Amino acid sequence: MISLKKRCLAELIGTFFLVYIGTGAAIITLLISKGSAPPNAFNIGIGALGGLGDWFAIGMAFGLTVAVLIYAIGHISGCHINPAVTLALWAIKKFPTGEVAPYIIAQVIGASIASFALAASVGMDAVTVGGLGATAPFEGIGYLQAILVEMIGTFLLMLVLMGSAVDKRAAPGFAGISIGFTVAAVITTIGNITGASINPARTFGPYLGDLILGGSNLWNYFPIYLIGPVVGAVLAALIYNYISSE
Repeated sequence: MISLKKRCLAELIGTFFLVYIGTGAAIITLLISKGSAPPNAFNIGIGALGGLGDWFAIGMAFGLTVAVLIYAIGHISGCHINPAVTLALWAIKKFPTGEVAPYIIAQVIGASIASFALAASVGMDAVTVGGLGATAPFEGIGYLQAILVEMIGTFLLMLVLMGSAVDKRAAPGFAGISIGFTVAAVITTIGNITGASINPARTFGPYLGDLILGGSNLWNYFPIYLIGPVVGAVLAALIYNYISSE
């Protein structure tokens, strides 16, 4: 059995790369499109490809990163890299209570370090133009709407995770591909609604970086990206357990 310390380090590293690559793609999209006129009124706050094209690219950056991380550290820590996943597995008694807090702390630290690393890599434009890839509801989207959207997106992610990685009856070797493509699909669809976090740590890191480095203060939106993903993931785990039981 690999020690908790080593598993938490794996979670920290995994969440670091998830945020560095995923939000990095969002930041670069915004920097590339700086100064270009958006092609339609709904294309607010993202790049020049027409909205959906940008979100597909960002979604693939997140999804491919999740896929390769599952193959890299899944056998070490389980590759949760998401507090909502950790809490959902705990809720169905597939993760020990004493390891929940260490895993979540490691994930949040990894995400936060990634945001500061992006600022160091790109410069202050990553904060002032790219907002460090922070998530927020888009124009016309209400608070409860955003929670619902994040809940639905994370529900699908957790359902696929349960079926492809947690269930011992799943075909071996396909978890990374299945989960990664799910992340990419969800982000492509809900990106222009909530920013598509589906992961409280992914939102926490950029929020902290923006706050400390002089960017936008978006903490009033954080409950959206905590409540929605956690409720969605826990519901998915419970429902999967019910529908898959013999």
